[in-house]
Amino acid sequence: MLGENSLEEFIMVSKQNVGGRVPLVLFLLRLGVFIVMLVWALDKFFAPEHASQVFAAFYGLQGLGRSLVYGIGTVQLLLVLGFMAGFKKTWTYGAVLLMHGLSTLVSFARYLDPFTPPNILFFAAWPMLAACFGLFYLRDLDTLWTLDKDKPHKQINV
Repeated sequence: MLGENSLEEFIMVSKQNVGGRVPLVLFLLRLGVFIVMLVWALDKFFAPEHASQVFAAFYGLQGLGRSLVYGIGTVQLLLVLGFMAGFKKTWTYGAVLLMHGLSTLVSFARYLDPFTPPNILFFAAWPMLAACFGLFYLRDLDTLWTLDKDKPHKQINV
């Protein structure tokens, strides 16, 4: 039989349980986004010609030299490593959100013709953009295996 405080106890346990699971979910999202962004950063080192073609086709930046592509790759790699480490979360998570948001938006023409190969693959950018936003928005709750261990400013409401 349920006691008088059973509902309150259930709600308290549920809140604690949810709060305990959130950091793991955020870590896994961070890991997934990191893997994608790491590959794109490494592309600038292993295939700078490809990266240059991407900048020309999607951003209108023609003729980027190898040195400039390496420079962009270095900055991107540092940001992505900082992001994975949970370092300066406002800046690194914000930079990842901005980078991915920009790349999603400049691909807009691909979304208007989804069934012409390989355009359908570009649609994977949208759930990743949602993950980037979620990580940025909940960055203070993302505490599992991060360098910045600040106490969460947000309270989890169930």
